[in-house]
Amino acid sequence: MKYLIAILGLLVVFGLAYIASNGKKQIRYRPLAVMIVLQIILAYALLNTEVGTWLIGGFSTVFKNLLDYAAEGITFVFGGLINIGAEGGSGPFFLTVLMPIVVISALIGILQYIRILPFVIKYIGLVLSKVNGMGKLESYNAVASAILGQSEVFISVKKQIGLLPKHRLYTLCASAMSTVSMSIVGAYMTMIEPKYVVTALVLNLFGGFIIASIVNPYRVTAEEDILEVREEEKQSFFEMLGEYILDGFKVAIVVAAMLIGFVALIALINGIFSAVIGISFQELLGYVFAPFAFVMGVPWKEAIQAGSIMATKMVSNEFVAMLSLSEQTALSARTTGIVSVFLVSFANFSSIGIIAGAVKGLHEKQGNVVARFGLKLLYGASLVSVLSAIITGLFL
Repeated sequence: MKYLIAILGLLVVFGLAYIASNGKKQIRYRPLAVMIVLQIILAYALLNTEVGTWLIGGFSTVFKNLLDYAAEGITFVFGGLINIGAEGGSGPFFLTVLMPIVVISALIGILQYIRILPFVIKYIGLVLSKVNGMGKLESYNAVASAILGQSEVFISVKKQIGLLPKHRLYTLCASAMSTVSMSIVGAYMTMIEPKYVVTALVLNLFGGFIIASIVNPYRVTAEEDILEVREEEKQSFFEMLGEYILDGFKVAIVVAAMLIGFVALIALINGIFSAVIGISFQELLGYVFAPFAFVMGVPWKEAIQAGSIMATKMVSNEFVAMLSLSEQTALSARTTGIVSVFLVSFANFSSIGIIAGAVKGLHEKQGNVVARFGLKLLYGASLVSVLSAIITGLFL
């Protein structure tokens, strides 16, 4: 039965993407088929094989150790406020989940400084470009987005931003919204199971190209297929380290501010809806998103709860939704896994502003272009999350 539902889900996703396509006759189906098969193989390998278990275990162990090391600095500064090392990571959310972002950001800066990350990003991107049928720039951008983040990535391709036509700019922005920054992966792993975080990271990388190839199909000519990565300005090691530490702290503060605002506003709106119509806003959205949860593989009896969490992510952000998911103790392991994979992306309304603002800061005209196709950007990125969740559901 789950395979029939998965087929239905794929038809729904591809149908919705096809409806929104701006070049139906230009869609190339061979690269699409190859990437879907790769998604299925990778999902199976990660979730159902010993090698996958070992890889995910190694990945999660690395981040667990990083969080433990981060706890040393956090405990030194905040003293007796928390005991991060305790079982279950007791303590305020800001300190136990968000503050480690500072340390992980610093490590990313070091890897950038010693030229390891640029090398990895560039050559993985080149390999991907052979698979997805798109340009080197698009492939580089997708890998870089998954490591550097949805706003920082555009700085590295600043030279080409102003020269890109609308269709290529859409693909770059869609990749940025469909992935997540490596600096906050550790935070996710404290809220949902690491295996679902890793699975989502891998599937979304290909899913972004799959959906973009349908919604926004085009061919890149040999003359256009150029990648010009902006070199980092020469800095001393400690100057660079200080910048990345402060950047990590800014991210933690921004996420904390967004959480305070969104959690409070959702509680307020829930209270108003409950008082007026006897049902909370999140429950109402749950009914709207329940069909999508069902085609993702969630049992119908749990679809409304799952749909509510999915909607929360879209109207607020993934952190708020992950908090809601952690409070749902009645959901089955299968539903929790499927929804967890759906949540690991930046596909929400606030990301439209973040991405448009990042591009506008580099090139005002192109930033306005991004703002105009913002809703279509969110539409495509949300389909990427649904697609990844469907593929995951095949192996749970």
